Amino acid sequence: MASVKVILRKEQKKDGKYPLALRITKDRKTSYIYLQYRLDPDEWDAAGQRVKKSHPNSARLNAFIRKKISEASDKALELETAKSDVSSEAVKQRVRPAQGATFFAQAQAYLDNLKASGKYNQYTADKPRIKHFKDFVGQDVAFSDVTVSLLERFKIYLRGTYEVGERTIVNHLAAVRSVFSKAIREEIVERKNSPFGSDKIQIKFPDSVKIGLAAEELKRLEEIKLNNPLYNHARNMWLFSYYFAGMRVSDVLRLKWSDFQNERLFYSMGKNAKSGSLKTHEKALLIMEQYAPEKRHNDDFIFPELKKFDNLNNKFAVQRTIAFTTSRVDKFLRKHVAPACGIDKKLTMHLARHTFAQIAGDRIPIQVLQKLYRHSSITTTLGYQSNFTTKMTDDALDAVIGK
Repeated sequence: MASVKVILRKEQKKDGKYPLALRITKDRKTSYIYLQYRLDPDEWDAAGQRVKKSHPNSARLNAFIRKKISEASDKALELETAKSDVSSEAVKQRVRPAQGATFFAQAQAYLDNLKASGKYNQYTADKPRIKHFKDFVGQDVAFSDVTVSLLERFKIYLRGTYEVGERTIVNHLAAVRSVFSKAIREEIVERKNSPFGSDKIQIKFPDSVKIGLAAEELKRLEEIKLNNPLYNHARNMWLFSYYFAGMRVSDVLRLKWSDFQNERLFYSMGKNAKSGSLKTHEKALLIMEQYAPEKRHNDDFIFPELKKFDNLNNKFAVQRTIAFTTSRVDKFLRKHVAPACGIDKKLTMHLARHTFAQIAGDRIPIQVLQKLYRHSSITTTLGYQSNFTTKMTDDALDAVIGK
């Protein structure tokens, strides 16, 4: 079993005093947690693990020391009861996590991890959500203070303060849950103490209306002549995505000439690393010709946005560039391309995926669509495609009401 003891470490500081520390020993290996107090050696009773009465605050310090020994011993016993193999470092982490055991200390560590992992989109989305929660709470809190009732009040606060919809509220709760998940993985919080679960707060994203372009709208988008090169580039990006079954814009921008062999595209989808190949339609080849330089290397990007990077190792910077590019392209599509084509729908890059699904409708077997979309599970494909499969319901209405 791990032993816990308070000692005066032999590390004299600039003020001539020595730091108090919890010493955790297990299997002859030791870890230390400093208690942020320093003493002179003649003020410390090593045998009794207490501050001598000669110290002006001896009573308070001794109460503090007894509390810390008790807390550390309880945590060590709790951890050893749950696991047979426990190190002194694991006990230390349970007693005092490296980033701090309070909610917002762990929230900052969660955001730092997102940034270090290059997850720009999730980082920029969750950072303001956590700030909104901190503004609501008003101070840092222990995980035990983040209760179901507190989160229910947070939902009311979001509706009243920011006038947001249900999906935005759920996204805020999901950010809070992500911080809890991190703390649970690192054994800072026990799962049973989380406010999320089947009988607590549940994360359920509301259904959103998905609609793509109709066939005649797609034809106008393909045929319209756009003299402005920026608008034409935005249209090209959209069509290129559509011609590859609604390929995500992040994957479109990462495409290189070497990804195309024998008029087929070979690539791995960035979202889930699913790989495969697709036929390169002649319409896609015509778009590629507009970007083909006289001299090119196979490792060159087809589209220009990522050419400033020597490599894609800086994932955060790459995702940031992709996000800025998508925002700019979406703006051109909405404000200039759509009006020129007589399209009154909100034309964005993501609408290319909805358009492919809508035109595919009931005509393409669901197993084939799963391959085209690169979904890991056919259940995902069924759920997504159900937004665009209307023949059965249309026939049912006709059968009852009449055509």
